Amino acid sequence: MAGKKITCLDCGQVNRVPEDKLNAGPKCGTCGAALMPGKAVEVDFATLQKAARNDDVPLVVDFWAPWCGPCRMMAPEFSKAAQTLGGSVRLVKLNTEDHQAAGSAYGIRGIPTMVKFAGGRELKRQSGAVQAAAIVNWAG
Repeated sequence: MAGKKITCLDCGQVNRVPEDKLNAGPKCGTCGAALMPGKAVEVDFATLQKAARNDDVPLVVDFWAPWCGPCRMMAPEFSKAAQTLGGSVRLVKLNTEDHQAAGSAYGIRGIPTMVKFAGGRELKRQSGAVQAAAIVNWAG
């Protein structure tokens, strides 16, 4: 069966979704969670690793920390971008304070840093706080 591989951000199960169903609110076959939630979702390091390695749908990660002023300023903009990008790109956030191994594993030197993954590899990255429109242009 052809389709796009998408890791459930709730349970970590890899699902295969027909490309024409990506905008139709696909749900995880295991836990029923939305696979394309249309909002920024907080993930842990293990889920990020699995999604970055397996997903065919682009995944944009915001590496951030609660003590980071620019990170807090960018958070609502990242959420707006997630709503705009809907069924084409998934946006997730990873707290580098809670998951310190992620920062070193992905070579994060400063935060906020966005990294775009698809097809098991990193496509690009950008550091610094940006507005929603710039995130959409960068991620799209």
